[in-house]
Order: sequence, then structure tokens, then C-alpha cells
Amino acid sequence: MPYSFATLLMLKAAVIDSKANRCSDAIVNYYLCSLILSPMNKIFIKLLSFLLIMVTTSSAEAFAPSPIRFEVSFREPQAHYADIKMEIDDVNGDYLDVKMPVWAPGSYLVREFPKNVEGFEAKDANGKALVSKKVTKNTWRISTKGVRDLIVNYRVYAFEVSVRTSFVDASHAFLSPTGIFMYVDNQINRSAEVLVNPHPSWNKISTGLKEKEGHANTYLAANFDILFDAPIEVGNQDVFHFTAAGVPHEVAMVGGGNYNKERLSKDMAKIVESATKIFGESPNDKYVFIVHNYHAGGGGLEHLNSTVLGASRFSYGTENGYKSFLGLVAHEYFHLWNIKRLRPEALGPFNYDEENYTTNLWIGEGFTAYYDNLLVRRTGFYTEDLYLQSLAADVAAVENRPGNQIQSLSESSFDAWIKYYRPDENSLNSVVSYYNKGALIAMMTDIKILHATKGAKRLDDVMREAYNTFYKEKGLGYSDAAFKALAEKVAGTSLDDIYDLVNHAGSPDYNKYLQFVGMELVNLNAGYETPDLGVKTAASEGKLIVQSVVRGGGAWDGGINVKDELIAINGYRIDAAAKELDRVIQASKIGDSVNILISRDGMLKELSVQVRASKTGKYAFMPIENATAEQQQLREKWLAEQ
Repeated sequence: MPYSFATLLMLKAAVIDSKANRCSDAIVNYYLCSLILSPMNKIFIKLLSFLLIMVTTSSAEAFAPSPIRFEVSFREPQAHYADIKMEIDDVNGDYLDVKMPVWAPGSYLVREFPKNVEGFEAKDANGKALVSKKVTKNTWRISTKGVRDLIVNYRVYAFEVSVRTSFVDASHAFLSPTGIFMYVDNQINRSAEVLVNPHPSWNKISTGLKEKEGHANTYLAANFDILFDAPIEVGNQDVFHFTAAGVPHEVAMVGGGNYNKERLSKDMAKIVESATKIFGESPNDKYVFIVHNYHAGGGGLEHLNSTVLGASRFSYGTENGYKSFLGLVAHEYFHLWNIKRLRPEALGPFNYDEENYTTNLWIGEGFTAYYDNLLVRRTGFYTEDLYLQSLAADVAAVENRPGNQIQSLSESSFDAWIKYYRPDENSLNSVVSYYNKGALIAMMTDIKILHATKGAKRLDDVMREAYNTFYKEKGLGYSDAAFKALAEKVAGTSLDDIYDLVNHAGSPDYNKYLQFVGMELVNLNAGYETPDLGVKTAASEGKLIVQSVVRGGGAWDGGINVKDELIAINGYRIDAAAKELDRVIQASKIGDSVNILISRDGMLKELSVQVRASKTGKYAFMPIENATAEQQQLREKWLAEQ
């Protein structure tokens, strides 16, 4: 009589436990273990172990659920729709819940992707309609009593231009998978198969998903975390290839542009090689760049073995535009290790239903923002001076933002879901960017490690060791304390001062660290007092409208509000271009008061506002005089091409 799968597992456990010459209470049938431990039967242990492992492995494979199969079609691409067919086998129970994620990993905002779903319906394998009901914002419950196999059909409206949202029109389809594919509740680890049916006018598909051998336009994912991390471009994209770090890379250019494929292939390969050198290996056997070229565009989103980039189609023809694109390539490619594999413990496995909070985006994103320009420098595309200018721009972005004095980096990371990705008129005054400030923290950490180890180690060594320890060896995300401990071990010095800068709002003492490499940060505006009202304005329908009010400025204390229309100053009409406003303010002395007539919600009001000195800084990195040989050597190591 054949044993049940559960019995085989129990017997297998007894055999394995017997190798330690003991019988565990965890073995339900203690008698089995006792039999195995008898002297007469011990000679059969090795053979029985082998047979049981083979039998239970085969049984487990036999009981494994079949892949969830998707078919994606485009009946009306001009109307921005993708049509999805989802086939689910091996259903058990009275009902089945299918869900759609509400956010996309790498972009920390709940975007409510289910809002774009239409026409949800379920049928059994014979085409009989099944009762379904939406029970939460992203969950559909299907009555399945007695049904083993079923088919779900739905449509997705896709017409939002970004690197993180799906877009379909007559020219192409970009499928951002968290907003396209549903999953069975509690079955994230189930495999998936995707058949893409391009519109007849399209002839190419670009994705990092593995192709199913012998099946055209069909792709495989071992689980839904992989499926959700693999965007798909369908259309007539311009595709070219290059190999770097031993890995084939595909570049899919969408939307045209004045790029040079040969130049890009060569230069992108250099970025790839430089990034891979830091970690010592590439974790992929294939990588795909999907580049959307717009009239004006930007941004990127990292994925497990691919990325989606936004670019301005004619920016490749200028040196600044071209190098900025290489910086974007470097940023998203560095994420291949940092965030996609080496990541905070809260960011994997993902909860696709709600926010996944972490205080460590300053590492995941900020350190990556440090390395993007550094990689462009190491590969020789930036001169030393241009690289230092990029760092100075980060300083200006942080120090000219009053929110730097209000929000710490750890708070900025944690509140990304409700603040960074949902900016409002007061964000300037209340929020600091974990990108810019995180990059500066990385810079100071890099320099501190160089100094502490006399140039023997740097931040590269921390990132490589963290990747090996947390991802490769432990297969875990890191906590605040764990990352700090590892970094201190590599650096051979305390990083308490660095973490104090992370956990408290305010301006770092940049020069405390820069002096180790014979540099100093200089505010070129220091000593100059420029009159300033403390507002940012924009013309709208012939009116001058306040866009933001700077914390601590004259307008802030004088009561000017965002959305106020500025009409007159000191009795003189203000033009929509703000020329008259600027003339009066610049002619004023620090401490003077000006009378400003405003319209607020249709009501006129005159306010007295004090003119104060502008707090806007203009920053530059300068070599210090009489730098020691050690300082110069460390600076050369820090900034060297590699």
C-alpha cells in the first residue's frame, strides 16, 4: 500500500534525525525513529535516506501548483488599454482572493494601481461565469466551491507617463508589472508564465524575464516578486546590445532621439564595468535598459535585472545632457546591488498591500546618489572639477532648504511614503532629500574611512562586504545597527559621528571631513548681503502668484501666503514677470519694510513685510593651502580615475 505524502515526510524526518543517534519529540511517529535506530536496521539508513529524499522530492514536485498563466493583448491601444487573461489551476476552498499591488518597489508611494482596473470577471474552465466581488480596494473574491481551474479577465487603463507606471498608446506599450498583473493571495511564491501578444503594428518585446524555450513571446518568472520586478516594453523600439563585465546587455530606445548607439554602447559598458568592480561580481546573466525618450523627461526606476530610464530625446547632443544620462545609467545600475540585493530588512519580502517602512533609504538611495557621479568621474567622463561641482550642487540642494534644519535623514527615509513623494507648498521648509543629503553623508563616510585606514580602505569596501554578508551569506536585509556594526568593522573606527548626522536634523560640519583630503567647502556668498523678500513666485494667467514662502524670511513673518496674488509694492503696480518687485527689493536696504498689496481669495489686503538678507548659499570645493603630503595622497585616491 503506498504511503501518503505526509507519511513520507515524517519518515524522512525520522531518518534524518536518526543520523544524530536520537529521536526527536518533533517526530510524530516516535516508533519509526526507534525502528531506524535499532542495530539491525542501521545498515539500511544511508540507502533509506537516499530513497526517501528522492521520493519526497518527486512527490513535492508533483504536488507543486502549476504556474499562473497570463496572456496580455492590446485590442484598443489607441484608447490606452491592456487586456489581461489570467488562468489559475489547482484551486481549493470555497473562494479565492486575487489581488493587485498598490505600489511599485523602488518608488515609495502608494499609487493605488487597482484604480485602473476595469471589467473584472471570472469563469470556470468550461466558460461558466463565477460570482466575484471586490472586498477591498485591491482584492477581488471569487466563489470557487467545487471549481479546480478558473480564468480571470480584466482590462487595465494605462496612460500615465513615468518610469513607474504603465503606458499604452498606438505606438507602444510599457507594462509596469505591479500595475498590470494580479496574484493569488498568499501565493506570492507561485511561479508565473506570461504570453505577450503584441499589436499587429508592433514587432519587438524587451524585458528581463526569462524566455520560455520553444514558445514565442512567452516568459517565465519563478515567483511574483520576480514578475513584479520585470517591466516589459512592447513596440518598435530601437534595440542595440553590448557586453560588459561578462554579461550581455540590451538597450531598448523608445521615442527616438539624437543618440549615437556606438558611443552609448562603449560608454555605458564603462559604467557597468566600474560599478561591477566595486562588488566583484555581476549577479545577472542578462540586463536590460528600457529608455523612454521624451520631449522633456528624466528619472529612473531600478529592477532586479533591468531598469527603466526617462530622458530628453535631444539631450544626447550636448556634453552636459550626455553626461547627465550616463549619471542616470550609473545610478540605476548601482541599484543592481544596492537596494535590489543589499537592502534594508523592511524591503523584502515585500508587502504589496501597504507601505513598507524603513529608516535606511539614505543608504539605499543616498549612497547610490553618491556613487552615480563618482562612477562618471572614475570612468573619466567627469573631470575632477566637474565632479566637485556636482558635489557642490548637492550641498546647495541641502543647505538652501530650510527643511534640512527640521527633518533628519532617518525621518526623511521613514516618511518618504507620505512626504517626499507627496510634496506640497511647504515641503521646502519641512523636508530634506535622502538623495542629496544621503550622498553627502556617503561622501563624508568615504573620506573618513580613507583617513582612518590611511588609504587602505574606503566606502567601496563597506558596500562589498555588506553585499557579501547580508545578501550572499545570510540572505537577509540589514538593520540600522547591523549595517553600522559592519561598516565600523571594515573601517576600523567608530561611525557614531556619522550616525549622529543621520539621526538629527541640521547642517553637517563638512570641513571636519574634507580637511582629511586637503579640501574645504566655501560659501561664495559669505560676506555678501543680498536683499530678499523670501518668496518664490510664478506668472499665471497674467498674475504674479506666490508659489512658496521660505521659513524665517520676511514674507514668512509678514504673513504672505502661498497662492496670494501680488498686486502692488509701495503703491506701484507689480508686473506678472516680477521685474518691478525685484527692482524695489534690490534697491531696498536690509531691515527696510515694504508695503505689499495682495489679493487672497478675491479679497484685497495690504501687508508690511521686512526685507531681509538672503540665506541662499553658493558653494564650491577648494583645495586648502599648504596641504600635507598625506592629505594630497588621500585626495588623489578619493578622486582618481579607476
